[in-house]
Amino acid sequence: MNAYDEYMKQVVKPMRSELTNAGFKELTTPDQVHEHMKEEGVSLIVINSVCGCAAGLARPAVTEAIGELPKKPDHLVTVFAGQDQEATATMRDYFSEVPPSSPSIAIWKDGELAYFIPREQIESNSMETIKDHLTGVLTDIIA
Repeated sequence: MNAYDEYMKQVVKPMRSELTNAGFKELTTPDQVHEHMKEEGVSLIVINSVCGCAAGLARPAVTEAIGELPKKPDHLVTVFAGQDQEATATMRDYFSEVPPSSPSIAIWKDGELAYFIPREQIESNSMETIKDHLTGVLTDIIA
């Protein structure tokens, strides 16, 4: 690993752990993505990134929404855009009907994209608005 890659690995470590500490499983390879996408049930998928709207809006909104849900999604997974590029590209292939954006939040239910929140809807809202939106959508989809 070159010096730049090693540096970036250390820089993003707290950004990764914010989601993994909340119960998300990181998918870092295309094979892991393919294996996960075979799972039945509801998956909450976060396409993580290093930007400010991921740090100040997306990750906090997702972790707070998960904490408030009476019934949780069956699976919590994340890929990291710009870091695990092949895994992220593979994940995005599963919902290619929406333009790539990061951060973003996808809800996958029984082999289909059930809902998608792109970066534009994250960066233009407050953390509380995103959390409430996600909580409402997940409650409807999981019910």
